[in-house]
Amino acid sequence: MSERNKPQYKKFPASVRSEPKLHSAMKHRKPFGKRVHPKLQSAMEYLMTYGWAILVIAVVLGVLYSLGIFSPSNFAPKAQPGSCQVFRPNGPATSYNINLEGVCSDELPEYVGEFMANSMLTVPYNRLFFSNPNAVTVSAWIYLPSSLPAPYRGIIGFAACCVSGAYDMIIEVNQPHVGFEVVSSTGTRYYENPNVENPTGTWVNYIGTYNGTSGNVTVYIDGKRYTSNGNPANVISGVTNNLIIGGGNGATEFPGAIANVQIYNISVGSTAADYLYNEGIGGAPVDLQHLVGWWPLNGNANDYSGNNNNGEPIYVSYSGTWQGGYTSP
Repeated sequence: MSERNKPQYKKFPASVRSEPKLHSAMKHRKPFGKRVHPKLQSAMEYLMTYGWAILVIAVVLGVLYSLGIFSPSNFAPKAQPGSCQVFRPNGPATSYNINLEGVCSDELPEYVGEFMANSMLTVPYNRLFFSNPNAVTVSAWIYLPSSLPAPYRGIIGFAACCVSGAYDMIIEVNQPHVGFEVVSSTGTRYYENPNVENPTGTWVNYIGTYNGTSGNVTVYIDGKRYTSNGNPANVISGVTNNLIIGGGNGATEFPGAIANVQIYNISVGSTAADYLYNEGIGGAPVDLQHLVGWWPLNGNANDYSGNNNNGEPIYVSYSGTWQGGYTSP
């Protein structure tokens, strides 16, 4: 075959002829920058998707913690209604061989008394409340709401403001100041108001005492002592009013929570007052000989002093979710 008739093949440059190798190299070329690992990319996508939900949950948990929901007291054993009481083998108003029965320490109450603006607990008049004419002690745990509308609020008492021979614990006009007063048989008023703005939204132990011998009216707030001096009031029995818990003094009823009300016919000293506070909201009475009434308000209005001074509730409820705002001493 002549050179003219031979098939002519077009010659391509070497760079083109090696194109398959070039394509193979491009296929395995690493991308510019760092390549994101699939697992890391998946985690980032997860956080982007659920991050806001996790943040909201964290905020809610923080709020619940600040409200005391996760407080150890919430998980402590709770005392059932009537689990501790005073036993008087010889009947009410007797003191021979009296003792406590049941589980009486290291437990919180299951319930506390909830009072609204129109609720109270009345205890029919009993001579026991005035069996010692010269002395009295009232102790209670009180939860002050964040705001107290006017006028002043009665907490526990015998309408003492203008009634001779009575006493009560009240909150002063427009202020969360808790005071204690006694009115003598001649109408003279002996009163102690520490004039300190007590904390709201939390549980506080208040104790009011009067010792007619020295004329001292004393208030203890979480164990701290405030005292006024006066002349002996000689609190005697011209009074036949009912005892009112959640009211008294002719004042508007108290819209808050109350627990563990105790009344004694003596004036307890600083040691006993400190013990009452440090026992906590579920503490038992400290002086059975002189105890005349004990209303834990743990689910009912019964008197567990053994003196049968049971109360009659009016629109009073009992809360089992009261632990927020309470810190054990």
